[in-house]
Amino acid sequence: MLARAAFRASTTTSLVSRRGFQSTRARLDSPYHYPEGPRSNLPFNPLTKWFALRYWSFCAVGFAAPFLVAVWQTKKNKA
Repeated sequence: MLARAAFRASTTTSLVSRRGFQSTRARLDSPYHYPEGPRSNLPFNPLTKWFALRYWSFCAVGFAAPFLVAVWQTKKNKA
C-alpha cells in the first residue's frame, strides 16, 4: 500500500514538472493589455512634478482619518 502511494506521488510530480508553461504574446489592440515597459501598467504617472507631495498627502489623510473621526465622535455633544 505504501509503495502504491509512493508511485502515485512520484508520477504526479513528474507530470507537473514536465508541464510546459507558456504565455501568449500580449495583443496591443486589446483594451485589456498595456504596452510593455516600466510604469506602463500604473493608473497614474509617478514622473510628474508634484507626485511625491500628492502621494504623501494621500497617505497622511488616509492614516489620520480614523483618528480624526474618533476624536470628533468623542467630543461631540451627547444628546
